[in-house]
Amino acid sequence: MPASRSAQDGLVLDAANDESVQSGIAHIHRTHGRLDGLVVAAAPSARTLDPSRNADPRQVQQAFDEKVLTFLRAANAALPIMQGERFGRIVGISGQNAFLTGNVTGSIRNAALIIAAKNLADSLAGSGVTVNTVSPGEVVEHPRQTIEPGTSGQCRPDDVARLVAFLLSPLSETISGESIAVGHRVRGFVNL
Repeated sequence: MPASRSAQDGLVLDAANDESVQSGIAHIHRTHGRLDGLVVAAAPSARTLDPSRNADPRQVQQAFDEKVLTFLRAANAALPIMQGERFGRIVGISGQNAFLTGNVTGSIRNAALIIAAKNLADSLAGSGVTVNTVSPGEVVEHPRQTIEPGTSGQCRPDDVARLVAFLLSPLSETISGESIAVGHRVRGFVNL
């Protein structure tokens, strides 16, 4: 059961439960009087996926549920508040597995998140609410300096955090529906 925690107010959500997510978002709105941004990063790391079950439908479904449906639950709970305020920023954390083959589970869950976010962004065009995804390469404390052809670059946790902070800020008002790579998007490939 994926959960989200806020150290500030001790809020714990069951991200697999619509009512839990809705009441948690409503609690934050009541407590703070506003909801400017939402970052959804509740899915377990791709490193937790079982490589021997790469194309196992049960693992794919579980990973899809944990990443994409969690994102949609949280976004759907936040959107009425943000639309009412005519301001809001939603950021989903995807991953560069969306752009690579070789990991069916990782590819499907990340690509589906990007597609879901783009659909939401398009439905909100002109509303003051933006929706984007951040697609890190491998996140490590000390990224390697070289990037081999056919691989993505590595990035630090701070690199991801800085991009997310920018996308949550008013400075990003004209950026919506984008999937932005952190840690050099796959070297040697063009994504249009």
